[in-house]
Amino acid sequence: MEYLGIDIGGTGMKGSTVEVSSGELTADRFRIPTPHPATPPAMAEVVAEIVDHHRYSGPVGCTFPGVVKGGTILTAVNLDSRWVGLDASKLFGERASCEFVMLNDADAAGLAEMRHGAGKGVDGTVLLITIGTGLGTALFVDQVLVPNTELGHIEVRGRDAESRAAGRIRKEKDLSWKKWAKRFNEYLNRVTALVNPDLVIVGGGIAKRSERFFGYLDHDVVAAKFLNNAGIVGAAMAVHEATTG
Repeated sequence: MEYLGIDIGGTGMKGSTVEVSSGELTADRFRIPTPHPATPPAMAEVVAEIVDHHRYSGPVGCTFPGVVKGGTILTAVNLDSRWVGLDASKLFGERASCEFVMLNDADAAGLAEMRHGAGKGVDGTVLLITIGTGLGTALFVDQVLVPNTELGHIEVRGRDAESRAAGRIRKEKDLSWKKWAKRFNEYLNRVTALVNPDLVIVGGGIAKRSERFFGYLDHDVVAAKFLNNAGIVGAAMAVHEATTG
């Protein structure tokens, strides 16, 4: 069974159809830069373009980098503040003429990894950390998602953790892998002390370069399987699970 998954990020919006029984993309990933400013109308146009590109008419899974409840956006730290309080599922659905299932972007990545990736079959507490524009987290207990944890915003050295250790910080401050890994390790130690996970999965595009920084970390971690496609796959999985129960 195939569903369209769309992943909204701070720099790009991308989508593909996904075979949910395997997590495999069934079409080339189509990516469009995130509009700036990232206003709701501008992003709705991009979402509709992605749907049209794939000539898709069924229910769509779509991620958002913030807290999402019942399709409504409650936080939008790295995007336009006009998203807060807006029903994104309604906005996108009306513009693209499809039903939308919205969820937090890291939660979607976590679903992909738990169903078909590095967390498949793992019980206990599993924490996924996505490293990109920000730090996203997804928490699972015995395969069940605890939604909207947003643990990338815990305080480290008196500041929002992602403002010190996100992937973009390494580039903006031109940090060596070792120096950036020291910052991320400090965050990792703090967050694992809070939830005591049995498994930590590190995702986002940076995970494909895991050999550059895993050796500097105090905690054992594993690289995500789906990397930059995790949000797309997880968004499609969310639709499948919402429609099949």
